[in-house]
Amino acid sequence: MNSKNSKDISTSYDTILKESAALVTFSGILFGFILNISINPPDNFSYIDKILLLITLYAITIAACLFVMPIIYHHIQYPYHDFEKFRKRSHRFILYGLIPVGITLIIALGISSSLLINKSLFIPLSLIPLILIIVMYLKRK
Repeated sequence: MNSKNSKDISTSYDTILKESAALVTFSGILFGFILNISINPPDNFSYIDKILLLITLYAITIAACLFVMPIIYHHIQYPYHDFEKFRKRSHRFILYGLIPVGITLIIALGISSSLLINKSLFIPLSLIPLILIIVMYLKRK
């Protein structure tokens, strides 16, 4: 293996691990906020709000576990014999982790919206960011 190819692989490892670390940090901070609200819910939280909060807590926990998997995999499997396998698995862990993060963000937005506006409007309003992301993704070039 020549030095240029070795440097490219090293940069690729670094990129994957830094991306995973950033997502772990984000999900950890979000987990802390949601856990704090779960432990000390506001007085005006309904039973449904508390159930939704519990769902978001579980979803962000799953996301954090999926985001940390490439780092764990890196430490268990190092040195790698097949970088492409590592890259594909890491990519899959991160993609699967984005699903519970999306669920968490939508439900959290719905809970906060329901406290401020009419209960019948909070579901459509909390879906607006998701719809915008889907439209932007479909219109990409």
